[in-house]
Amino acid sequence: MRTLLKSLIVAVAVTATASMAFDASANTNRLDQILEQVKRERQLEGRVNQEREQAFINARQDQQRLLNEARRALANQEARGERLQKEYADNDILIAQKEQELIAAQGTLGELFGMVRGSASDAIGVVSTSIVSAQYPGRHEPLRGLAAATELPTIPEMEDLWVALLTEMVESAKISKFDAEVVNLDGGTSTQRVTRFGSFHVTTDRDYLYYNADTNQLQPLGRAPISRVHNSVSDFHNARPGTLTNLFVDPTKGNSILRLNQQRATLMEYYHQGKFVGYLITVLLVIGLLIAIERFVVLSLVGGKIRAQLKNLSNPSDGNPLGRILKVYHNNKSADVENLELKLDEAILRETPKVERGISMIKLFAAVAPLMGLLGTVIGMIMTFQTITLYGTGDPKLMAGDISLALVTTALGLIAALPLIFAHSIVATKAKSVLHVLDEQSAGIIAAHAEKEKA
Repeated sequence: MRTLLKSLIVAVAVTATASMAFDASANTNRLDQILEQVKRERQLEGRVNQEREQAFINARQDQQRLLNEARRALANQEARGERLQKEYADNDILIAQKEQELIAAQGTLGELFGMVRGSASDAIGVVSTSIVSAQYPGRHEPLRGLAAATELPTIPEMEDLWVALLTEMVESAKISKFDAEVVNLDGGTSTQRVTRFGSFHVTTDRDYLYYNADTNQLQPLGRAPISRVHNSVSDFHNARPGTLTNLFVDPTKGNSILRLNQQRATLMEYYHQGKFVGYLITVLLVIGLLIAIERFVVLSLVGGKIRAQLKNLSNPSDGNPLGRILKVYHNNKSADVENLELKLDEAILRETPKVERGISMIKLFAAVAPLMGLLGTVIGMIMTFQTITLYGTGDPKLMAGDISLALVTTALGLIAALPLIFAHSIVATKAKSVLHVLDEQSAGIIAAHAEKEKA
């Protein structure tokens, strides 16, 4: 057993020794392979580095070449710039010489050119806004090129300027009728027969027209001017040939006075500016006049009846004051003078309120109307100062309404007072005439009765 064990140990040892020898040989082969691979990679990296270095050298040579080319181009451009600068300076000198030669060659034509351009510029403004252009449109277009020209005008261009100015002068002295397109108030257009009065106005058979130079169209005034100005147009067109008629002409060619005139307030607009106070004054005026008319009619009828009664004193009537007074006399013929006088005075006193009824009211209205106008004035001034406090005095239009209230109410109060005063005077005179007849007849009756008693 011991011999067998030794044999096994020796076998294992031999086997282990053989295995270790085999592993050492394998490791040696692997290291050789790694060494060979490192050498190959080193050679490959060397070649790559050489190629990159050669590329860098080639690129450097290219950059140097490009730099040299850029320097040559810069030098060429600098030389060209110096050459062009010299040419520019030489051309400046040449232009100045040529301008002097042109001025010398033009002579008086240069002044003519300036005058033509100035005249064309002025003519454009006159011709384009002229009413004559409503009949002959587009006359200013040829003048625009002439006004903006930088060269000497040609003879046809100067003829255009001459024709435009001559046409304006000739047509401004004519009254011409022609068909034109007129813009209606609703925005549409219609062809109408219009009349042009020189360069002042264009009218239809009843209205003034306005020439809008921006749109080259004839337009009606937004609002007709005052009636006497507006009616002169129809009066002119309706006049028979050979008769003289008046026509209002705007010397500003319809651009200022006529258009401002249409903005003037009418009487009704002035009246409504008086507002509530003005309406109350009107009520007083109407009531006072109605009372005056009623009193005038009644007193006129009473006066007629009294005159008829004077012709027939022996037959008194109850339909008039004198007849009723005469009846009192007939009923008291037997009374003495003093009692009869008292009876007649009593009868006259009964008739006096009927005759004078409402007359004092007219006088009261005549006195109250100016006071109400003064009240409106005070109210308008208070409102004006309130407006000034809120908005300042920068815009007078803000205060115009309140000032109009102050002034219009004052005017309405005076306007109402004047006819009421006259009406009161007329009615009071008629009432006094009636009462005077009654007093006169009463005094005559008493005198006659007293003579009878003495007899």
